[in-house]
Amino acid sequence: MCKLSGGSLSGKLRHILLSLRCTDTLLDTTKISTGASMSLTCQQLLEKYSQTWHDATLHPFLEQCQSGTIKPEQFNTWLVQDYLFVGEFTRMAARVLAASPLEHFDVLLSGLNALKDELNWFREKATERRLNLFPRKQPTCQNYCDFMDSLASAPYPVQAAAFWAIELAYNQGWQLAGKMAEPYTEFANRWGNPGFTEYVKLLEKQADEVLQTATQSIRHQAEDAFLKVTKLEKEFWQMAFTAAQV
Repeated sequence: MCKLSGGSLSGKLRHILLSLRCTDTLLDTTKISTGASMSLTCQQLLEKYSQTWHDATLHPFLEQCQSGTIKPEQFNTWLVQDYLFVGEFTRMAARVLAASPLEHFDVLLSGLNALKDELNWFREKATERRLNLFPRKQPTCQNYCDFMDSLASAPYPVQAAAFWAIELAYNQGWQLAGKMAEPYTEFANRWGNPGFTEYVKLLEKQADEVLQTATQSIRHQAEDAFLKVTKLEKEFWQMAFTAAQV
């Protein structure tokens, strides 16, 4: 049998311990790297799909509202269909609240209370313009409402991400640079005001909280829901914009 000397043994032990430390460090680094790559936040979605988001929140319909050149039939189409949309969105807000943890109630309840005022405000605007608020939903509006309804069975992180994205689309869509022409200033102020912006930031924070601990499958669902919102937002603006051509 070959006998190792004390010095030789000490050297080998140091080598093994060093190797183990290096392996542990590599594993820890891999865990951190993997965790970072698998994480998902609302800001990551906006950065990853920046062009898609741009197309959803900057549309000729909004630009022509700002310049005052939007045609009455275009704007009225948007107002009526958006009223119908907000009615279904209110139902979605109630479902999101029902699925949420108790600590998220305050923010979500504040949103539900604001939606009550918003629906009444829509009715006032429709009365001023002598519009019928109860036509059939146009296919684009119906598709959006069907999508929101489909989220009822989705995990809460998916619902929270979609809810945030819808509200952010309103918020950023009506925050065009420069002054909005009359009579559209009050519409821009309603969704582009600082208070609404802060509310959307709170929704983002809550969505990020639950996405942080969500499974990879749920994060993928949330990402798909975000992309669906961007698609439907763009189509909704386009629906109203092409109303004068129908």
